Amino acid sequence: MPADELPAAPHTVADWFRGYEENGRLRGFRCAHCGLVTATWGLACPRCGRSEYVDRDLPPTGAVVAYTILSVPGDDFLNDAPYAYVVVELDGGGRVTGWMPTVRDPTQLAIGDRVRFHPGYKPGVQFVKESDAGTSA
Repeated sequence: MPADELPAAPHTVADWFRGYEENGRLRGFRCAHCGLVTATWGLACPRCGRSEYVDRDLPPTGAVVAYTILSVPGDDFLNDAPYAYVVVELDGGGRVTGWMPTVRDPTQLAIGDRVRFHPGYKPGVQFVKESDAGTSA
């Protein structure tokens, strides 16, 4: 492949995001060369630079490794603020960013809290605390 030519993607970004909405599952990639697991759509592995991604489902559970409370969100989330924007280390590897509409104050969340992917009607990856997974909408 010439140096100025991008590798072919197995699907478009729009297809990628539609998979969250239509299938209710987290999707990601595993690099066939170095084994990196990621939930971020891309053409090449950020660790080794190869374009040997393989689609895979990601586990719906994990632990919060970072978060912030957003009080001034983007247009799609104006009526949901404040809410937590989180980085989640998924069980089995890989990290994904998402949001938690039920967390409105920093005292409601801690690093290490267990969370579960919860498909919703809003864009983005939505999580709820595992303890709230059966009661949250």
